[in-house]
Amino acid sequence: MTGRSSILTLVFCALTASGQQLRPLRQVTVPEPPQLDAYVRDRAALIALGKAFFWDMQAGSDGRTACATCHFHAGGDHRNQNQLSDPQSPFPANAILLTANFPFRMLVNPGNRNSEVLRDTSMRVGSAGLFRRTFTGVTPGHSAESGEERLDLPHFVAGGMQVRSVTSRNSPSVINAVFNVRNFWDGRAQRIFTGRTPNGDADPNANALVLRDGVLERARVRLDNASLASQAVGPPMDGLEMSYEGRTWPRLGKKMLSLAPLAYQKVATDDSVLGPMANAAGRGLQARHTYLSLVQEAFHPEYWSSAQRVDETGAVTPGGEYTQAEYNFPLFWGLALQAYQATLVSDQTAFDRFMDGDPGALTQQEQEGLNLFRTTGRCQTCHGGAEFTQASFSGLGGRGNNRGFFRTGVRPASEDSGAGNATFKTPGLRNVALTGPYFHNGSQATLEQVVEFYVRGGDFGPNNLRTLNLNGGQRAALAAFMKALTDDRVRFERAPFDHPELCVPAGHVEVRPGVLAPGTDVRFPRAALERWASLPATGATGSRVPLQTFEELIAGVGRDGSRAHTLDEPCTAPLP
Repeated sequence: MTGRSSILTLVFCALTASGQQLRPLRQVTVPEPPQLDAYVRDRAALIALGKAFFWDMQAGSDGRTACATCHFHAGGDHRNQNQLSDPQSPFPANAILLTANFPFRMLVNPGNRNSEVLRDTSMRVGSAGLFRRTFTGVTPGHSAESGEERLDLPHFVAGGMQVRSVTSRNSPSVINAVFNVRNFWDGRAQRIFTGRTPNGDADPNANALVLRDGVLERARVRLDNASLASQAVGPPMDGLEMSYEGRTWPRLGKKMLSLAPLAYQKVATDDSVLGPMANAAGRGLQARHTYLSLVQEAFHPEYWSSAQRVDETGAVTPGGEYTQAEYNFPLFWGLALQAYQATLVSDQTAFDRFMDGDPGALTQQEQEGLNLFRTTGRCQTCHGGAEFTQASFSGLGGRGNNRGFFRTGVRPASEDSGAGNATFKTPGLRNVALTGPYFHNGSQATLEQVVEFYVRGGDFGPNNLRTLNLNGGQRAALAAFMKALTDDRVRFERAPFDHPELCVPAGHVEVRPGVLAPGTDVRFPRAALERWASLPATGATGSRVPLQTFEELIAGVGRDGSRAHTLDEPCTAPLP
């Protein structure tokens, strides 16, 4: 028997072992709320609305921050400046992450958890959100909201200048997230969507207004299989991620429903969803496509058609500031974003082709890695099934919502309790080569470092891991297999992973090391000057070059034009 045939036999035996089977993702039905048609009358319009919402920078209080700002690169965040936070200790604001910074916990012998510690830090790689500000108002037709500077987070102030606040956890990819029973690292986005909060059945309120026989009535929203909708309504009201402190959903609805979708961003005329609506002569969509018209097309009239006015609480009053559509905006936002993100399924990888019967789809080394993944490595214990995570609906197995949450010893429980006792949701591994840095704290820059982490049984105990006895060749094979889980449509931003133009804040300008240049907005004199990087719009055929990996970003590889998203191209959009 040849070496290649021997490996194929081992892989076959491994795949037929007990436990949740590895299989092609196309065999898994995309979860969908069974009650969706009670709210939605046009699924295609709902997806289009969701894609516009997801990529539109106008959604942030500053008029410059989209959901995509933290999820633009294979569904995750690819920035490497001003991405650090640390609730435990001081850290350098606006730092640039380099290869030498990783892993965050460095040992003399990376394969031995008990060897001498050369370096250790409680810092996390998160995502730059907003400048810390208090919300004071919106003006219809204007994307930038009014606000006042808040200096109550001194760790995001350097030399008297304020930088963008940074989240305390690494941004997970939204690709394939529709398969998760719960979302966020700690699972707080529940599978039940209530129309306004991530809290599921813990939110008992009647959160929507419905028009029945000419009368506006409060209605309780309860949609199952909708944790992405629950997740979607979290960041827009978060005073660190997308919102000035104190903004409310009716105010965001009042603003967004008065705006032209994607007004500052170019949309490719061959965009797989928005192309027919794109403004070929400029930015955004054609003038006839407004956010209000998209809502009206996607949702049943009883959720937006009333002429009665309501106050902040939803009570009908002659002096009410909001329309029914503005009050119901979080319902529209959550369901539209869920619908769009449900299309982001990466089921065309070399692994999928191999599982469909093409023995040449994986190299000999990748097949060895697959065998190790399933057997000696015990990776499938947490990363089983077609989704490569036990936190999926397929992995639920009747064992309750906490299936798929494990304590892996990334950091001590005292630093971040996660879902409780330092347990965190197991992320799916598809496209993992493109979504570094890794773990909830972003402490590993490469898949090879991740493998070393599991070989030594994690960094802190007690945890759910055991050490692995893998030699150098086996470790390389395991990393090679994980890299084979990349869908080329994701790698080259082809449909459905194409997108409008996006500008992202990529750190702050320094006059000299450690001294920040002041910004130019007279409303916010303490805000440091920003560097803005452009991601050009892509259409259905995608990009000419592949996405840059995080390892390449921090090493400077790909700046010759051979990689996409190097964050070198300056933004030319007319930002507010």
